[in-house]
Amino acid sequence: MLKSRKRIAVSRPRLLALLLALATLVVYLPVTSHEFVTYDDEAYITGNDMVQQGLTLAGVVWAFTTFHAANWHPLTWLSHMADCEFFQLNSGAHHFVNALLHAANSALVFILLWRLTRQLPPAAVVAALFAWHPLHVESVAWAAERKDVLSTLFGLLALLAYTKYVESGERRVESGRPGAEDLTRAAGGCPWSVVHGPWSPCYFLSLSCFALSLLAKPMLVTLPFVLLLLDFWPLRRLEISTRHSQPSTIWRLAAEKWPFFLLSLGSCVVTVMAQQAGQAVASLETVSMRYRLESAVIASARYLLKLLWPADLAIIYPAAPISCAILALAGTVLIMVSATVWLARHRSPCWLVGWLWFLGTLVPVIGLVHVGVTAGADRYTYIPSIGIFMAVAFGLYGLVGARRFFPLAALPLLACVVSTERQLSCWQNSETLFRHSIAVTGNNEHACLNLAVALERQDRLPEALSEYREAARISPSHYRTRFEIGNLLVKMGQPEAALVEYQQCLSRFPQFPVLHNAAGLALAALGKQATARLEFTAAAKLDPHYAQPHLEMAKSSFQQGLDRQAVDELRAAVRAEPDDWHTLATAARYLAATADDATRDAPGALALALRAGELSQNRQPEVFDALGMTFAATGDFSNAVICAQNALEFLPPSKPKAAGDIQQRLKLYQRQRPWRESFRMTNSQPAGSKP
Repeated sequence: MLKSRKRIAVSRPRLLALLLALATLVVYLPVTSHEFVTYDDEAYITGNDMVQQGLTLAGVVWAFTTFHAANWHPLTWLSHMADCEFFQLNSGAHHFVNALLHAANSALVFILLWRLTRQLPPAAVVAALFAWHPLHVESVAWAAERKDVLSTLFGLLALLAYTKYVESGERRVESGRPGAEDLTRAAGGCPWSVVHGPWSPCYFLSLSCFALSLLAKPMLVTLPFVLLLLDFWPLRRLEISTRHSQPSTIWRLAAEKWPFFLLSLGSCVVTVMAQQAGQAVASLETVSMRYRLESAVIASARYLLKLLWPADLAIIYPAAPISCAILALAGTVLIMVSATVWLARHRSPCWLVGWLWFLGTLVPVIGLVHVGVTAGADRYTYIPSIGIFMAVAFGLYGLVGARRFFPLAALPLLACVVSTERQLSCWQNSETLFRHSIAVTGNNEHACLNLAVALERQDRLPEALSEYREAARISPSHYRTRFEIGNLLVKMGQPEAALVEYQQCLSRFPQFPVLHNAAGLALAALGKQATARLEFTAAAKLDPHYAQPHLEMAKSSFQQGLDRQAVDELRAAVRAEPDDWHTLATAARYLAATADDATRDAPGALALALRAGELSQNRQPEVFDALGMTFAATGDFSNAVICAQNALEFLPPSKPKAAGDIQQRLKLYQRQRPWRESFRMTNSQPAGSKP
């Protein structure tokens, strides 16, 4: 009978955890119909050739050696590769995996708190708040934020294994093992913490899960401090023994966790290296330490407010000048809360632990290391929020008791579900996402820019231009906005207006080669070839490793009939960027397809195209098209046909004109005829396009 009751008592939390996970999946089911967005999803998935290849040996090596996107998180890269391996670019499937991980995390939060406290009602409410709070939508509904949910999964597993490790040590002492009391006294009142710790299977499992968490995202570098907080409450390992002082016990518990601290230190070093390599970290000269400290105070208070009242949530919050009044108010709130939980630490230790969990886990993202240009992000609260939910739920449970606890918690939980569903609707696609951000934040330059990019890719060019101009109005000094306006005007057939935008940029930033190159393109479109060449030459001198101006000068030379000079520029472009597949494929096309027999170099073009194929992992339609031309130029028409067919296979449906051109070339290859093209301005009709 006793065994049966024990079995029921154990199975009830497991059933609740399963129900919580299923309910969370139902709440997040709309993400299965969401699209990828233009913000970071391209760098991580849709524009990342290595990830799109799926799980390959080359991909695994790349994941562990790259600082792509200014981060080092190999486990996250492998996770995205696995998605592409099984689902290709099915956005709904990628998003559903995020939802599955979030549901698992919600169940783990519940199991962890129940194991720690054996108080089922508050543990269930904390987990439900974590699962359904609208502030967590960003971490789940954004495909590129896989790192958040994946890192948290292993972080929670590390905490569970640590809990098991402590429990196993206590059971060893309680079992009356010979010498147990002596070992307890030797460890300063911390059973098995020093003697048994590093060699315990549960300790090693916790450390391993922590390492995996850091390999997914370095957010949890503060986990060793979280372990110390749990030692205080609810594990109560800081009890003062009869022969040792509490400070001595604290130091022994800290020493017990030295492998965790070592992993944290290593992760911090690698993360700083990655962010510096991606030029994502602002220097102290750019952002002063005073500003960072003030921003940290305001951000902490803002995140607390968002957790308690999650209104006007956005993917991008524009940075704003620090107001003395807001700084004073935020500082006062933090000091008052800190003082209150400290004074109540003996009566309600959950308040102190929850508050310190919140503040401590926010440290990596609070702005002390200044990364990016936005004022915080909702996703940064994914792990810290657990601390606030713990403090509120367990504190309220201690005050009102079990009978009144659930009725009080029901309304906030229902409000969270409704708010989460509303917030999920904003993540359907890039347009809905950034329009919502603009609506709730007002003057938001970066949201306007991202909305403009999304509209431009839908060929809604006038609407995109309007958003670019709105971004320029908000931040007139930002050269990138003017540059994008110029590029869009060129696409709209207005090179003269584009040139005005480029010249405005050059008046402030004459040292940027990309601006000179863009100005040269606009001048060339206006027929001012000589002036255009001056701009291309300036761009090439400013950056010897910039191939584009050489390619543009080659194009200009071909158009003017200066074929030998054009070939020299093509060779200069290849020397400038010998490992850029686009440069190699472009040079190969010119050398293989030119109608001028004297400048055609079929073997050289083939070598360049084959190298471009290697660099692009044989997945780019542009490269396959160039390979087809070069094989045909050498007389290998069977391979030319295969390459043209591959180019059509990899070409996206949104490019019907390119598909028509490749099909035209394919017909020629099938008739054993190479593709010939005159690049002269007076005769741009492809020589080999007619039967």
